[in-house]
Amino acid sequence: MLNPAGSDNAVEGGTAMEGTEVILTDMLQCRERRAEIQNQYIKKYNCPVLSFCMNIPGPVKTNHQIRKAFEQGMEALFDALSAQNIVIRERMEIHEKTGDELLMAVDCRADLMKKITEEIEEIHKFGRLFDMDVIDMDGTKLSRKTYRKCLICDCQAQECSRTRKHSIEEMQKRIEEILSTDRNS
Repeated sequence: MLNPAGSDNAVEGGTAMEGTEVILTDMLQCRERRAEIQNQYIKKYNCPVLSFCMNIPGPVKTNHQIRKAFEQGMEALFDALSAQNIVIRERMEIHEKTGDELLMAVDCRADLMKKITEEIEEIHKFGRLFDMDVIDMDGTKLSRKTYRKCLICDCQAQECSRTRKHSIEEMQKRIEEILSTDRNS
């Protein structure tokens, strides 16, 4: 169920959308597991929970390049938490075909945690691919103050998603372009 880092089934060094495909039931089970862990952390520590995964549309949710971007997101997150002297009470990394995930119970006000995660999502070179959710102690997910822009156009991402304005292939191509900024570094 929980894989050690680096054990994905993707082709090493392959293009962004190579990898093991998932189906809807895989993703539903993943979401149920994530919600269960979040609730356990809230109950155990009585503090907000941070859930970090990648925003990757389509049937392939992880591979070597996506994992590298995820790891850079974790590094940016840990650096930001350290700079604010925020204590991580417990954390769990999950690396499965449904994607890379980090769940953490954090000793921090939820609104401050949300501000930190939004800043990372806005300024990091892969930030648009990051999905950092903050769940408060009452189980509610904190919303962004501003809407995220679409990966492809300047419209509101939620609207493009709802109307299926762009094809999966278009979005995957854009994700590949974003991920390729790291190939030579």
